[in-house]
Amino acid sequence: EMRMYLKRPAARVVLLDRSARIFMVNAEDPLDPYKPSWWEIPGGGVAHGEDSATAAARELYEETGISDVEMGPVIWTQRVLFTFGGYHFDSDEKIHVAWCDGGSYQPKHLEALEAAAFLGARWWEVDELLTSSEPVLPERLRDYLGPIARGQIPATPIDISPDRY
Repeated sequence: EMRMYLKRPAARVVLLDRSARIFMVNAEDPLDPYKPSWWEIPGGGVAHGEDSATAAARELYEETGISDVEMGPVIWTQRVLFTFGGYHFDSDEKIHVAWCDGGSYQPKHLEALEAAAFLGARWWEVDELLTSSEPVLPERLRDYLGPIARGQIPATPIDISPDRY
């Protein structure tokens, strides 16, 4: 079958608190009951003329309500093809690191699809996330998160794209 992919730039954020816990959103695909739920880092599409840091902060606020963050550099990039809510995305992503003093999940502006998809969110201890069997996005988050949580920021962004494309 011929699939139309929505090609878009996206920005995401690995949000760490002062104890180096990571904030993850729990989501499911509202149109695919057979797909298991997963935990993902916040983020979404970059608006026209917007830079990735601005987009990452905006998406973080809209999806979580957390606004008082120190936005860091792009640590990872990925190109990922995925299906969500019946749409096929071809997403070219810049993933920033950011730090904050904590915060709770109080979404401010969810799109309808997100509102149907998001189940909640919480802070994870990095070791707990690394040893958990829960599905995560980015898919290779566990391979690269350790050094970031320890404050080791790469000099240039690392490509963490899934290798099957």
